[in-house]
Amino acid sequence: MPPASDFEQHRPALFGLAYRMLGSATEAEDIVQEAYLRYASETAPIKSLKPYLMTIVARLCLDTMKSARVRREEYVGPWLPEPVFTSTPADRVIEAESLSFAFLVVLETLSAAERAVFLLREVFDFDYEAIASMLETSEANCRQLLKRARAHIDARRPRFPIPEQRHQQLLSSFAQACTDGDLNSISAMLVNDAKLYSDGGGKVRAALNPILGSDAISRFFVGIRQKSASDLAVQISMVNGQPALVGYSGGKLAYVAQVRLEGESISEVYIVVNPDKLNAV
Repeated sequence: MPPASDFEQHRPALFGLAYRMLGSATEAEDIVQEAYLRYASETAPIKSLKPYLMTIVARLCLDTMKSARVRREEYVGPWLPEPVFTSTPADRVIEAESLSFAFLVVLETLSAAERAVFLLREVFDFDYEAIASMLETSEANCRQLLKRARAHIDARRPRFPIPEQRHQQLLSSFAQACTDGDLNSISAMLVNDAKLYSDGGGKVRAALNPILGSDAISRFFVGIRQKSASDLAVQISMVNGQPALVGYSGGKLAYVAQVRLEGESISEVYIVVNPDKLNAV
């Protein structure tokens, strides 16, 4: 039986790939466990362990995504990733941008093959020859898939990224404005065509469609403030590689929210209130 210690040194990268592919920490853990079982039962010599393990995970994810796509189509309301608490600063495996809600939502719009090639190349630094072998395709096809994925992702990347400290300051100001129910202050922090996505999964009350425009979003936050639990406590934590608002009520996680910034303004708001996803955290 191959030594478990050899597998464990690659576990963070394996989880990182599976989570980015699936947007679910729970499913990613299952994929990594299945990869370990296959590794542990291997009797033939393994020439290069990391590519061998990443190949298993990538192919398992591609199989899982076939059924996941059907579940996404049946999902009640907007789908957002399962939150994952992360430390800062991010290392190469847990790279901040590629873990953010905004980035994972964009990944969802790519084909499974485009997503796999992009992550293996851009996040995990595998060359085209290795990726082609992992995915059982040609290097030329990998290059084409990456070109399409890059074009799609680059079109959604922030044009004016800001430092993490400033990100936290803006998020804190936004949280205070929402807590105060200050309609004008909330609206002033949003771009005119801002979007808000609220993921309740049909389990709790949440907006079933994206809320569009700074005015509608501002009124949404003023409205939910009036209905919030009296013991709601909000703090800023690192979630998915970026600052996030984390709300607790009755000692339990009530929501996780992130924003996408364009310079000093908020262009998108993502709120996870689905209890299944929060319980997994």
